[in-house]
Amino acid sequence: MKKVLFLAGCLGLIKIWPACAQMQVSHVPTHGAFPLVSEKQAAVICVDPQDEGLVQKVAGFFQQDLERVTGKQAVIAHQPRGKFVVIIGTIGKSAWIHTLVQRHVFDTVDLSGKWETFKIQLIRRPIPGVEQALVIAGSDRRGVAYGVFTISRQMGVSPWYWWADVPVKRQPNLFISLSHPVMDYPRVKYRGIFLNDEAPALSGWVKEKYGGFNHLFYEKVFELILRLRGNYLWPAMWGSAFNLDDTLNPILANEYGIVMGTSHHEPMMRAQQEWIRLGHGPWDYQTNDSVLRAFWREGIEHMDHHESIVTIGMRGNGDMPMSDTANIALLERIVHDQRQIIAEVTGKPASETPQDWALYKEVQEYYDRGMRVPDDVTLLFSDDNWGNIRRLPELKDSSRPGGFGVYYHFDYVGDPRNYKWLNTNQVERVWEQMHLAYAWHARRIWIVNVGDLKPMELPISFFLDYAWNPDLWPASRLPDYYRQWAAEQFNDSLAAPVAYFLAQYTKFNARRKPELLTPFTYSLTHYDEAERVVQAYQQLADSAQHVYDRLDSMYRDAYYQLVLYPILACANLNELYVTVGKNRLYALQGRAITNSLADKAHALYERDSLLSFTYNHVIAHGKWNHMMDQSHIGYIYWQEPGRNFMPITATLQLPDRAEMGVDVAGGPSYDPHDQQTLFQLPICSPFQTDTPLYVDIYNKGLQPFHVQLHATAPWIQLSATKADITSQQQIQVRVNWQQAPQGWDTSWIHILASTHQAVHIRLITFHPDTALLQHRQGFIESNGYVSIEAPHATRIVNDAEVHWIEIPNLGRTSSAMTIMPVTASPVSADDAHAHLEYNMLLFDTGKAKVTVYLSPTLPFHKKGLRYAIAFDDDTPQIVNMNADDSDQTWAKHVSDNINMQITIHYIHQPGWHTLKCWVVDPGVVLQKIVVDMGGEQSSYLGPPESYRYP
Repeated sequence: MKKVLFLAGCLGLIKIWPACAQMQVSHVPTHGAFPLVSEKQAAVICVDPQDEGLVQKVAGFFQQDLERVTGKQAVIAHQPRGKFVVIIGTIGKSAWIHTLVQRHVFDTVDLSGKWETFKIQLIRRPIPGVEQALVIAGSDRRGVAYGVFTISRQMGVSPWYWWADVPVKRQPNLFISLSHPVMDYPRVKYRGIFLNDEAPALSGWVKEKYGGFNHLFYEKVFELILRLRGNYLWPAMWGSAFNLDDTLNPILANEYGIVMGTSHHEPMMRAQQEWIRLGHGPWDYQTNDSVLRAFWREGIEHMDHHESIVTIGMRGNGDMPMSDTANIALLERIVHDQRQIIAEVTGKPASETPQDWALYKEVQEYYDRGMRVPDDVTLLFSDDNWGNIRRLPELKDSSRPGGFGVYYHFDYVGDPRNYKWLNTNQVERVWEQMHLAYAWHARRIWIVNVGDLKPMELPISFFLDYAWNPDLWPASRLPDYYRQWAAEQFNDSLAAPVAYFLAQYTKFNARRKPELLTPFTYSLTHYDEAERVVQAYQQLADSAQHVYDRLDSMYRDAYYQLVLYPILACANLNELYVTVGKNRLYALQGRAITNSLADKAHALYERDSLLSFTYNHVIAHGKWNHMMDQSHIGYIYWQEPGRNFMPITATLQLPDRAEMGVDVAGGPSYDPHDQQTLFQLPICSPFQTDTPLYVDIYNKGLQPFHVQLHATAPWIQLSATKADITSQQQIQVRVNWQQAPQGWDTSWIHILASTHQAVHIRLITFHPDTALLQHRQGFIESNGYVSIEAPHATRIVNDAEVHWIEIPNLGRTSSAMTIMPVTASPVSADDAHAHLEYNMLLFDTGKAKVTVYLSPTLPFHKKGLRYAIAFDDDTPQIVNMNADDSDQTWAKHVSDNINMQITIHYIHQPGWHTLKCWVVDPGVVLQKIVVDMGGEQSSYLGPPESYRYP
C-alpha cells in the first residue's frame, strides 16, 4: 500500500487525455489563456438558433457543466457579445462559423466532408467588439458535441458524473490555453453499446426509477454515449420494445444524434417484443413470409428519417437458430426481400441506407459456407460471447464499401455459464482483441454488449476511447489508461492507487468469472494455491478499504461503485468458496475445525448480501436500488439460479476424546488405521518458490492434546517444537542452507502426541553445486519442474518482419507476449526469425512435458493459430492451438480463460538448456510456460514462477 501511495505522488501531474495534450484547462490564468470563467464573469456561449438541434442541446449541457465546476452560470446567446465568447457551431449550419470563415480568421477546409470531426481554436478579435473567441466547430452535429464534451472532460466533468456519481472537480475559475488549433475525429465510424441481459438488475432499477424503459431513462443513456464519444445504441430488449414502449424514445434518439439499431436477431428495426405483441403466426419465413414482410415494412416506415443501421437477415425467434434445415438460399431470399422493402419505403436505393448483417453463432457458418450479401452491407463479425473474436476479414477485402465491424461482449447469458454480475473484462484483453479487429480493417461498427451498463463503467470507457483512436493506446500505454481514467473519476492523488486496484481486481476476476467459481476451483492441496488467491484478494480489499476510509465524503459514493464494492464482493466470494472447499476437505479428514469453517462460510454468504444491500440502498441514498440484484452464487448449470444459494457445507459429530491428525504440505493426511502412510514434505532446495513447507497438526476430537516435535538434522528449523492442540496448529519448516549438506540428503521430523500417536515425516533436501550457476542466468528446476512467466525471457529475438511486445498485466498470473504487426505473414521457426529464449538449469533427465499457457484466441481466419517450441537445437514442434475445436474444449478454454497446449520433449543430460518459442501465426498470445520433469502437481493457475538466477 505504501508503494501504491508513493506512485500516486509521482503521477500527480496526470490531468489530461492525450488526444488534446496541446490544450490545457487550468484554474490559474496564463499569458494568452482564454478566460472561460473568471472572477468577473463567465464567457458568453454563442449558438446560431438555426443550427442543429443537438448543437443547441449540447450548448445547454456546456452551460450546466460550467456551473457545476465553477458555480457561475454562463449566458447562452444567439450572437456574440462581450469581450470573451465561446462560439459553438456546425460548418454549413452556423451563421457565426460562416462569418469567421468569411473574415478569414477560421478555416473549415479541414472539416469539410469529414465524419464527426471537431476543431477547437482560439481567435483574437474575431469580430468587432469581441476580444477573444473560443471556437468549437464540427463537421457535423456530433462533431460539435464531441468538441464541447472534450472541453467538459478537461474541465473536470466526467462522462460518469451522473451514472456513477463521480464528483465534478470544482474550481473558481477556468482558463484555456491553446498553442494551436486542436482537431480530432473517430477512427471507427459507428461506436456503441448494447443494453442486454438486463433483468433483474437494470430492469428492476428502471421500473422503480422511471416506470419503464422510456425516454426519461434513455435521455440519460444518450447523454452518456455522447460524453463517451460514442454514437450508436442497441436498446434494451428483454421484455421491452424501444419504439412501442414510449413513442418519444426514437424522437429523442434522433435529437441526441444517436444512431439506432436493433440486435443481431431483430431485423428491420423491429424489436423481438414487437413480434411477440403484434405478430401473427410463426416466425418462419417459409410458411409466413407475407406477414413477416408486412411486419418488417412497418419497421422501416417507423424508422422515418432518423439515423439508423438496419439489421438484415434472420435468426429464430428468441435468438435461436432458425431451424436445423435452414439453408443459404432461403437466407439469401430473405435478405433480397428485406432490401427490396428498404428501397420501396425510403424511395432510394437500398445501398443508401446503412445496414449490417450480424455473423453471430450459426450465421457465421452460413458465411463460411459461401453465403454473401451485397457489398454495401456491413459484415458484423462477432466474438464467441466470451471476448474471443471468431472471424475477421482479409486485408484484400478492406476496400469493401460496406466494410466490417465487430459485435463484442462484456456480459453474456448462455453456455457454458451466464456472467452478468460484475466486470470480469480486462482492459488488456479487450485491447488485444480489438487491436486485431482494427488492424484487419474491421472498423465500420464496434458494438459491445454491456449487460446492465452500471457495473461495466471501466470497460465501456475503454472500448469507446479505443474505438475513437486506437493509435493513442499501444500496449505499452495501457497502464496509463488505468491511471488517467482513475484521475478523471477522482483526482490526481488517487490516480495510482485506484489504477492499481482496477487493474488487479479485473485480473483476478478474469481468471475465473465469479459465476464459474466452485469450492474446488483453486487447489486446496498444491502450491498453497487457494490460500494465495484468497490472501491476494484480501490484501487488495484491505488496501481499497484503507483508501475509502480516508476519502473525502464527496468521493465515497463513486468510489464504492467503481472500486470498493467489486473488490470487497469478489474477495468475499472467493473466500466463501475456498472456505467451503476447506470445510468439505477437512470433514473428510475429520478435523475438529470443520464446524467452525461451516459457520465462517455462512457468515461470508451473509456478508455478500450485506454488501449488495449497501450498494442498492445506502450509497447515493438508494439511487441505484436493484442494480446489485443479480444472483451469482449457486449455479448448477449455464442458467442463473433464481436467487443466491448457500454452497453445501459439512458438519461433524466429534468424539469426546483427543485424536491427532497430521497433514503435510502437498502430501497425504494422517490415517491412524493405515500403518503404511508415508509422510513426505515436498523436496526442498534453496531455489524453491512454490509451497511453504509446513505440517498441519489437527485434532479429530473434542479434548485437547499435547505434541512434541523433533528434527533429526540441526539445520532443519521448526516454528515450534511443542504445542497444545485444541483444534489445529500449523508448524512451519525451514532449512538453514548455510549449514545444510551439498547434494541430496534425507532427514526426519518426529511428532509425538500425548494421545500415544507418533508420526514420522521425511524431508528430502537437494543442495546443488553453486558452481553450476557461475556466469549463467535463467530459471532453476525445483521439485521436478520449471515454471516461467512469458515476459521473463532470457533473450528476445526480433527480425525484420515482426517484433515482440509485452502486453502488461494481460493474463492470469503476470503479463503476456505476442508479436507485431498482427497482420504479418506466418513466421518461420528457426533461429533467424523472431522467437523467445528461456534458459533453465535442469537436474532431471528424460521426458519433459512442456505446457504453454495461451490466451484463448480463436482462429479468426479459419485456419488454426500456431506456435513452435523446441529445446536447444532440436527440431521445433509446431502446434496448432485450435486443433481441437470441439464445443467441450472451447467451453473449458473460456471457463478457464486459458488455452493450455502440451508438447513432449526429451532431456538427455542434466545442466543448462534453452527452451525456444516461436509464434508462427500472429495473434497467438503467450502467458506462461511450465516444463514438467515429473514433479508438477495439479492446480488451476499452474505452479508459481520458478527461481530465476541471478
